[in-house]
Amino acid sequence: MNARFLGIAELGEAPAVAVVIDVMRAFTVAAWAFAQGAEKIVLAESLDEALALKARHPDWVALKDGPPAPGFDMVNSPGLLRSVDLRGRTVVQKITAGTVGALAVQEASLVLCAGFVVAEATARLLRTRGCDDVTFVVTGEDGHADEDLACAQYIARRATEAETDAAEFLRRAGESRAAAELAEGVRQGVHPDDVALCLELDRFTFGMVAALEDSLMVLRPCAVP
Repeated sequence: MNARFLGIAELGEAPAVAVVIDVMRAFTVAAWAFAQGAEKIVLAESLDEALALKARHPDWVALKDGPPAPGFDMVNSPGLLRSVDLRGRTVVQKITAGTVGALAVQEASLVLCAGFVVAEATARLLRTRGCDDVTFVVTGEDGHADEDLACAQYIARRATEAETDAAEFLRRAGESRAAAELAEGVRQGVHPDDVALCLELDRFTFGMVAALEDSLMVLRPCAVP
């Protein structure tokens, strides 16, 4: 497999296949939302769009980065989300990096969103769909977030080498700047278990596919053979 690892700003024309990585915490949160029963996640372009969608659909659940804010139901924390019943609900997510990355490749023929919690499922989707040329979008820190790069490199290797050892990749993620900021309380809207939850390898068995639906970028879980 020909794998490229690019930051959002480095993206040119739409790739054929894109895997958008946001380990801490957007796509860990997304995976937990699906595990808690969410039907779909709408990836909003801005906070204003997220609030507008929530206003039009009061039963939708809106979440964002940082501290709680008027109009939003939740913050971007897997530790806080894991106890919420989302059965049949639609979630609107606006995150600093992850949602931006997914929207940047919305014209790709296949867009997968991932973190370590769905790493094997993502790698298996790439294998079963015969993806030979894959662009991994490293969303954090302008493409330099080591937790995202480590996850991207692990999935790329796992897609071709099923016995790849995850230990070194998880170590890098655990020692990343994002992990330190979450652990030290530098970021707001954080649960003490967030870092550990973001580093749970293959917690879930589904992949996550994003596609345009009526002009909205919508993320849905995808069963993996």
